[in-house]
Amino acid sequence: MLERIQKENDIKELNPEELDELALEIREFLIEKISKNGGHLASNLGVVELTMAMHLVFELPRDKIIWDVGHQSYTHKLLTGRKDGFDGLRKYGGMSGFPKRKESACDAFDTGHSSTSISAGLGYVQARDLQGEDYSVISVIGDGSLTGGMAYEALNNAASLDTNFIIVLNDNNMSISENVGGMSKYLAGLRTADFYTGLKKGVTSVLHKVPIVGDSMIQKMRKTKSSIKQLVVPGMFFEDMGITYLGPIPGHNIQLLCRALREAKRIREPVLLHVITEKGKGYEPAEKHPDKFHGIGPFRIETGEPETPKKKDTYTDVFGKVLCDEARNRKEVAAITAAMADGTGLTRFRKLYPERFFDVGIAEAHGVTFAAGLAAGGVRPVFAVYSSFLQRGYDQMIHDVALPNLPVVLAVDRAGLVGSDGETHQGIFDLSYLSSIPNMVVMSPKHKWELADMLRFALSYQGPSAIRYPRGEAYDEYEEFREPVVYGKSEFLYRESSVAIISVGHMFETAVRVRGALKESGYQCSLVNARFIKPIDEDMVDELCKTHRMIVTIEENVQTGGYGEHVMEYICRKDRNVKVLPLALPDDYVEHGNVGTLRKETGLDADTIVRRIRKTYDRQKEHLLDMQTVQEQL
Repeated sequence: MLERIQKENDIKELNPEELDELALEIREFLIEKISKNGGHLASNLGVVELTMAMHLVFELPRDKIIWDVGHQSYTHKLLTGRKDGFDGLRKYGGMSGFPKRKESACDAFDTGHSSTSISAGLGYVQARDLQGEDYSVISVIGDGSLTGGMAYEALNNAASLDTNFIIVLNDNNMSISENVGGMSKYLAGLRTADFYTGLKKGVTSVLHKVPIVGDSMIQKMRKTKSSIKQLVVPGMFFEDMGITYLGPIPGHNIQLLCRALREAKRIREPVLLHVITEKGKGYEPAEKHPDKFHGIGPFRIETGEPETPKKKDTYTDVFGKVLCDEARNRKEVAAITAAMADGTGLTRFRKLYPERFFDVGIAEAHGVTFAAGLAAGGVRPVFAVYSSFLQRGYDQMIHDVALPNLPVVLAVDRAGLVGSDGETHQGIFDLSYLSSIPNMVVMSPKHKWELADMLRFALSYQGPSAIRYPRGEAYDEYEEFREPVVYGKSEFLYRESSVAIISVGHMFETAVRVRGALKESGYQCSLVNARFIKPIDEDMVDELCKTHRMIVTIEENVQTGGYGEHVMEYICRKDRNVKVLPLALPDDYVEHGNVGTLRKETGLDADTIVRRIRKTYDRQKEHLLDMQTVQEQL
């Protein structure tokens, strides 16, 4: 059946009895491809039938389907003729794992972060009506994403509409970790409200049969807060907001889904269709452990085990172990996650210290201010969060944490290039936005032992601090270089002359290779581990300016607002006569691909760095010689 899907709307040519076979083929296809390339498996297996139903009922690309986050859009890509693109899924130059407008006209909105689809959909609806157009807008959002405050802001705004807007709530009882909080409990109640759902359907069916007044009574029930409505409508939260609620309905019954979507399409007001799905459906390992198959690398289909088992601890592992050790001795230490306990290394902490573990759901902005409240109350909170997701708490970091100078520790995971998830997930802005905040201390370790030392320092520091570290295996060489972490002080590894390299965090491994290559070419080269991005070590910079012709900074962050620019600013302000070469990522969004490939493409691989240093240094040397010759002639 899948071979008959060559472009959008081809699914409409299939007979109803062929649809179940297509669903089976889609699942087999996704399991096979993701087992080779990696990707988001569980979330995609859970929405196969839902996606098929939307493609059967709506006309693409005229109608607009907006996927929240977008990591569940693989079936959508298959049904819009992108089957061949799965061989290059999430590879550099290949198909993105998320919706991309530049990739297909059927991708209505670029997504990657959670809780955005209702806001974007509402914008589409208003644009449609302003321009007198006629198409459907469908915003798909998960129950995990519904915990984000932005979703509630959008729901509140959408409630005032008097035009059709369809919100599909994909309820699988999961975000990345198991859902928490009041909305999760509320939805769980709806999932078991079969009696009330049946009663609602029964009453509605009877009223439809009443001549003349039946339909008007149904409309009144939808519009009023009557005791009858309280009885027959399980989705009262949404109904009370002014949003028509349909459901909950089973999410793997294509015929029922199509009927519900057609009903939703007829309602001339905002409508929420509550769909119950199973994350990982059709693949037993993903059904049992949906969190492990949320985002996964290549794996063995037979067992679900990784194709290449992890050999070394990751930075995330090291962080989690050290935090547990510190919590054992310090009762005031607490940990916070935004629905990602496993991804941020807090699973063990949750088991050992459940009373000091807090999962705020997908609500990073709330998580930051919650941490501030804990700190104000005498607790030592550590908020472990991915770099790209922490962006959502920027105002809260400024206003609620840094302004009152509260001792909140931000453990900034997935910093730098993360690879296959692409533009929306690269952690390449954190050094810029964190270092722009007064009172904020920003650190980055060169290896796993330094991460441990920085975490201990942060837990004792009397103000806000952030430690940024990358995804992947922790660097475990140069253990002998482990000076105590002292506020604002860098670490000299080699003192020479001519060229000085200042390495930021995990770029240390690359910096070591660069220095080795320069030494082989006859260059004298110092190597410094920055440690502190904010404040910069001014004494260290002053020393380098006295003994070197050129200072090179290496960081995996965009150049604007990064460490290199701060060093340049200081040198310029002090009027030092030394060349500064800041090596960083371009001021742009970096697409998906292998990290090694992305570094090469952006000029942050060791070979490119060596060439740039040699070229710049030699040019500078020639310039100085020319200046010397001119002076001698004078």
